[in-house]
This record gives sequence, C-alpha cells and structure tokens, in this order.
Amino acid sequence: MSGFGDDNMNAQPAEVQPAAPGWYPGPTGQQQYWDGVNWAAPAAGGGAAFAGAPSGGQVVNGVTSDERTMSLIAHVGAIFSGFIAPLIVWALKKDESAFVKHHATEALNFQLTLLIGWLIVFVLSFVLIGLLLLPVLLILQILFPVLAAMKANNGEGYNYPLSIKMVS
Repeated sequence: MSGFGDDNMNAQPAEVQPAAPGWYPGPTGQQQYWDGVNWAAPAAGGGAAFAGAPSGGQVVNGVTSDERTMSLIAHVGAIFSGFIAPLIVWALKKDESAFVKHHATEALNFQLTLLIGWLIVFVLSFVLIGLLLLPVLLILQILFPVLAAMKANNGEGYNYPLSIKMVS
C-alpha cells in the first residue's frame, strides 16, 4: 500500500519533554513560576493572584518592574548593609513573589556565608593569615551581588557560588 501519508502510520509519537524552569502562563492564565516539575505555590492570603503574577509595571521575562526593584534592593543593599537588606526584603516579600523570594533568599544566604568568612578572617588575622584573605572577601562582597543584581534586573534567576544554603 503506497497511499498518501501511509509512511507515518507506524511512527511513534515524539517524547514530550517538560518545559525548562521559568515564568509561563499558569493553569489560570496568569504568569506563574514553573520550577521544571511543579507550579509555584499560590501567594499567601488566598487571593486569585499567584506568586510571581504580574501586578503592574513593565514586565520583562514575566517579572514586573516592582519585583525586579525589590530583588535589586536585596542584592545592592547587601553590599552596604550585609545581611540586613536581604533579610528585610525576604521577610516582607517572600510570600508575595517567588521571584523576589528566590533573589532575597540567595542574597541572604550569601551574606550569612560571608559573615562566617569575616569571623574566620578576624580570628586568623591574629596570626596574620587572615590579612591575606581580607581582600578576597572584599572583592566577593561587591562582585557577586553586582552580578546577581544585573540578573535580577533582566528578570532572570541567579544562584550565588560559594554560598551555604541556610535559608530556603
């Protein structure tokens, strides 16, 4: 039988791959974060809006300008205040936006890791070894938050290297 289209009758369907993690229209049609397996949990308060759903302002990669601003505050504020700015952003916004929670959590964990590093450098400075590590911590204190802030401004996620995950 050589009829039109007969060669595709025995073809196996292509395997469906799940979408990569990112911001997509969720089951309700609103923008929602997909972690590669599940949709992000709904925002606290039981409203119809899901975590990460646009609430106004310019949307880039499914992230509003307000969400990007709060994430920037967490990262850039950490340069000047250590773990204080990320802690405040995390406490205020963790239940409202999965994007802001991700960035604030990453910034907070990195700053807590740096705090441990500063304590170690302080102790080791009595034997002069810590003085050699001091410039390394100063560079890390500025470099990684700036990189993270640039990613947040582009509506992308960022995971700090060399960070101990203490807060989730």
